[in-house]
Amino acid sequence: MLLTFEEIISLVTSKESNTLEFKETTGQLTRGMESGCAFMNSTNGGYLLFGVSDKGKIIGTIRLGIENGRLPESIIENTSIPVLSDKLDLADNGSFKNAAAVLFARKTSSHFPQCKLRLARFKGNNRMEFIDNAQMEGNIFVLFDEAMSFFFKHLSLSGKIIKAEREEELAIPYKALREAVINAFCHRDYSNPGGSTGIAIYDDKVEIINPGKLPKGIDINNLKSPHKSIPNNPLIANVLYRRKMLESWGRGLDLMYSECKRVGLPIPTLSDNQGEVVVTFYLKEQVTEQVTEQVMSLIKALSDKEMSIKEILEALSLKHRPALLYDYIQPAMQLGFVEQTQPDSPKSPTQKYRLTDKGKKMI
Repeated sequence: MLLTFEEIISLVTSKESNTLEFKETTGQLTRGMESGCAFMNSTNGGYLLFGVSDKGKIIGTIRLGIENGRLPESIIENTSIPVLSDKLDLADNGSFKNAAAVLFARKTSSHFPQCKLRLARFKGNNRMEFIDNAQMEGNIFVLFDEAMSFFFKHLSLSGKIIKAEREEELAIPYKALREAVINAFCHRDYSNPGGSTGIAIYDDKVEIINPGKLPKGIDINNLKSPHKSIPNNPLIANVLYRRKMLESWGRGLDLMYSECKRVGLPIPTLSDNQGEVVVTFYLKEQVTEQVTEQVMSLIKALSDKEMSIKEILEALSLKHRPALLYDYIQPAMQLGFVEQTQPDSPKSPTQKYRLTDKGKKMI
């Protein structure tokens, strides 16, 4: 059952009871689910609200906004839902606006099916064959976490020494990817229920695909020059800015360009056609002796054992066989770290994998 704005206000301003419980963050999810189960099994039921302190104050986004200088300290004195919605302009005459649902709704599939993210890792440089494929639903914060997790799953990590310490970095800088994903969610067209943001990873590039078009008056040929920031969804942009997910309005492309330039990557490109805006990042050619995080995790899993594909999948907590073969086993074999126990029968059902002498030296 969906609650009205007035009903939520009434709950937040009430005291906790046998039918009402507040949790400050989703870090208390386990305890919250225990309470939720108790409510479901009781005759009277109950309500469980996350992001509310036991004193009935909204926390989380507000506190981060204050700490980052993007909301006044005085707002914390009376951070109720009416104050929050008024400050962020997320409600109108007692009803939440669509932007509020896109940002914070826990369930989006039935009322907002466009709050969706498509994720794909392709083999090679085209879309002929999938290595991994998934579709996620949720609000902007949920989808953002899924997007970044997908990058860490499929983009290699490289290490460099900075001030006597090893620093790991994605093949494409994290800050550049983060900015591109946030801008995609912020500026996309939410009017089409069938639309969704997409992320496609190839061997040579990464594409972030967005339904919609650039704001009116923005020329794609002049984006590298100073230009105005005209958000397609200003209410969403405002919340993300205050949440410090948007670094600064109008600086997104500059940040992406400078981060790629810093690590010697080509400048990312933008295209605007057929109802989609696409940001493309380009990867360096793979260095033959580059040992990726995936290869190292395989080496550690094999250690002094011989393992089948099924056993390796379980050891690495992976679900997709193609991803294991393409991102882990094949690179490890090409580098001479891993070998098959039956090299003359590569497709044998009893085939297993083990470390070579060179691989054992990596442990």
